[in-house]
Amino acid sequence: NRPEIYFGELTTTYVLAGTRTGELDFARGEENATTRYAGRTGVPLSNSLRRLAFAMRFGTEKIVLSSDFTPQTRVLFARTLRERIGRLAPFLRIDRDPYLVIADGRLLWIADGYTTSARYPYAQPAPQGPNYIRNAVKIVVDAYHGTTDFYLVDPTDPLAATWGRIFPGLLKPAAAMPEALRRHMRYPVDLFEMQAMVYANYHMQDPRVFYNREDAWAWPNEIFAGQTTPVEPYYVTMRLPGERETEFVLILPMTAQRRDNMVAWLGARNDPANYGQLLTFRFPKDRVVFGPMQVESRINQDTTISQALTLWNQQGSRVIRGNLLVIPIEESLLYIEPVFLQAETSQLPELKRVIVVHGQRMAMEETLERALARVFGVTVDGQAPPPDARAPWGSPGGPATPTSPLQGTPVAGAGAASGADNGAALIRRAAEAYRRAQDLLRRGDLGAYQREIEEIGRVLNELEPRGPRP
Repeated sequence: NRPEIYFGELTTTYVLAGTRTGELDFARGEENATTRYAGRTGVPLSNSLRRLAFAMRFGTEKIVLSSDFTPQTRVLFARTLRERIGRLAPFLRIDRDPYLVIADGRLLWIADGYTTSARYPYAQPAPQGPNYIRNAVKIVVDAYHGTTDFYLVDPTDPLAATWGRIFPGLLKPAAAMPEALRRHMRYPVDLFEMQAMVYANYHMQDPRVFYNREDAWAWPNEIFAGQTTPVEPYYVTMRLPGERETEFVLILPMTAQRRDNMVAWLGARNDPANYGQLLTFRFPKDRVVFGPMQVESRINQDTTISQALTLWNQQGSRVIRGNLLVIPIEESLLYIEPVFLQAETSQLPELKRVIVVHGQRMAMEETLERALARVFGVTVDGQAPPPDARAPWGSPGGPATPTSPLQGTPVAGAGAASGADNGAALIRRAAEAYRRAQDLLRRGDLGAYQREIEEIGRVLNELEPRGPRP
């Protein structure tokens, strides 16, 4: 209902709202649509003394001399989320990634607040410094009014409880959070990263193994925009093994120390019924599961893909390889990496190709739909896949039965003709759901967008060849 953003991440300057000069809202043809702030926040400039005080504070005489002010004019300042939250609750550490949601017709920012300490007895310090951290508070900032609410979601945290007694009324109980906001809560990235760093060593239970670091895990790397960089945790909509419904999960693959093969992936569940549950899926040690950098190396070694990337990366343009996503599907893994092309004179990258890797198969196509079809050897748009796409996994010819990297047992037929026809229909269903999802996202219908993403997850689960569970 109020799409204007007066408080956010890039609102770094003060503004004078409610003046005789219209405020730019959006472009409408050859004219600009204007609006006037009607929010509850801000300090009214109701007399000359206030105008003089703010003129001295901001170092400008325009506040004193301007004739555009009205009785409704007010000054809005401290408009960035970090500054606003920091002034109200300086004892909280704020997550680096606040996110914007739509609830009850309003734009609301949700930020995760941590209570931290570096003096907790007998605790292992995280690389960032603290040895105690709790996501005790969820912070909600109205993008229009600037009102800021603090919800205590972890009442067992002694630090948050103490601060709550020092500042009565500042921390509201979690039950006071509107239901529309509860559905948008997600597990925070900063906390998940710290837990992953510590758990990389503390998953070892045997004291001798722990002392010798024999089974230590490491943070994986990937190639992003031509540079080797650590993989960031990412949110996916997926169906966890053993579960019937798809859900929103924060995941991070882990590799062996001083090796690039994947040994596990960590997950944090976000849906309200299971919010905060942490999961670890370990891969068998008797077989190799490709890690992100090994998949990146396979992409670089593919002659067809490397030739195309080299050709595009000529003078006047630059190839940008996006984040490599490792998506668990049933008992196997699907690797997806977008490829963008950006002109040297433009800062607007264009999606040119999508690379999909599944087991020993790899494909680079113009769309995700075609890349999936080529990898799984099914028809799409009435066209059969290229011969190499239907070749067996590592064999010179004939139909093949791929194996699950998690257990090594045969998975039911990806190469059968009937399976190919069914796969084509599933590919089309996934593509149609993807197109509908993108249209809904552009229109801002996040609820329907979520349902279409869940449909894509269900289709991919059907597309994945089935086999017995480990």
